[in-house]
Amino acid sequence: MNGTVVKNQLIFDFASGILGPAKSLFASTYLQLNSNASKISNTFENMLGENLMDNENIHPKNLKYTDCINNENIQSASNPKDPVTSFFGNLNNLDWKQVYKGFKEYTASIDDKDELKLIKMDPGVSVPLHSHGGKEYILVLEGSFCDEYGEYSKGDIQINDQKIKHTPIASKDTGCVCLSITEKDVIFFGKYGSFLNLFTFIKSFFKQK
Repeated sequence: MNGTVVKNQLIFDFASGILGPAKSLFASTYLQLNSNASKISNTFENMLGENLMDNENIHPKNLKYTDCINNENIQSASNPKDPVTSFFGNLNNLDWKQVYKGFKEYTASIDDKDELKLIKMDPGVSVPLHSHGGKEYILVLEGSFCDEYGEYSKGDIQINDQKIKHTPIASKDTGCVCLSITEKDVIFFGKYGSFLNLFTFIKSFFKQK
């Protein structure tokens, strides 16, 4: 699942403007951190722009460049902020919730069906073997982690579906901070799988109340 095609689909959907708020923030951060992904996005935007100009049913307005620029635009361009900082603020000032020792998360308040979270894992901490009911999107913001499928550093993304089972382990040297989207609840396996799944169910029940 975590291949080039699915990553490019995310980039194309972002360039097309069809993503919801959570995935739009995720994709824009990915493009800001990953230069290769940003180049692909520019290619898609040029393609979509050419298609737009060829559409006889759309009549672009004749705008001057001054119609599109104001002092706020100029100030934003001269003092660019990454999307995560713009949305969350300073990550050190967030009210992180400890799920278990060495693993913290912060759930974003965002009007979207997808759940957007920040995840912080201390060096060497792991997540038990699990899968997902829907897709899971992970973007590394700081540090790195590895699982059965590879190692992921700052600017790397991993997109998983229900067919993927993995055990993420944070770098023993740096730990990691990730931006995460889950479309549906986590499904745990192994010795404590039943207990963890019950905990997840109860947590999701109260979240819907």
